[in-house]
Amino acid sequence: MIAIADMEEINNIMKQADLIHSFAAIDQAMTRMAGEICNNLADSNPVVISLLKGGLVLSGQLLPRFDFPLQLDYVHATRYRDQTEGGSLHWIARPSMPIKNRTVLLLDDIFDEGHTLAAIYDYCLATGAKEVQTAVLLEKRHDRKARLMVDYVGLTVPDRYVFGFGMDYKGYLRNANGIYAVKGQ
Repeated sequence: MIAIADMEEINNIMKQADLIHSFAAIDQAMTRMAGEICNNLADSNPVVISLLKGGLVLSGQLLPRFDFPLQLDYVHATRYRDQTEGGSLHWIARPSMPIKNRTVLLLDDIFDEGHTLAAIYDYCLATGAKEVQTAVLLEKRHDRKARLMVDYVGLTVPDRYVFGFGMDYKGYLRNANGIYAVKGQ
């Protein structure tokens, strides 16, 4: 359980945060992304895999916009464990359905450096996926990227600590109805 002093920090972070993208901008970006994905994957019988926890909100908002049959699964791998800096990859849950000879679409919240997404991408290919595509709500603007290129990007954000719409600050604020940056970061 988080201490009351820490809850004050969480509340202050939200009160002082800078709004980077409103819900309306996010909604517009998801509509565009869904159109691109539908055009490219409609006939591929894909397995759509949500990367938890961050990709949960994006997946819930994006999936109803897909007008083609698909199967849904999830993975849970993290480098952050409710911290603000990443460490080594820790697998909590791997895909539960077979992906061999299938097109896989990975849905995640943000492409920052991309180490987690790249590791899951590699895992899908190593377990026999025919093709792996990636979609992220946000791409952070900087030059520290892993080797992976993302196929579908909703919006870009500056190189700051962002939260909301699935992304957290110390395990909180994933439910913020927009994309916010921590003041001063």
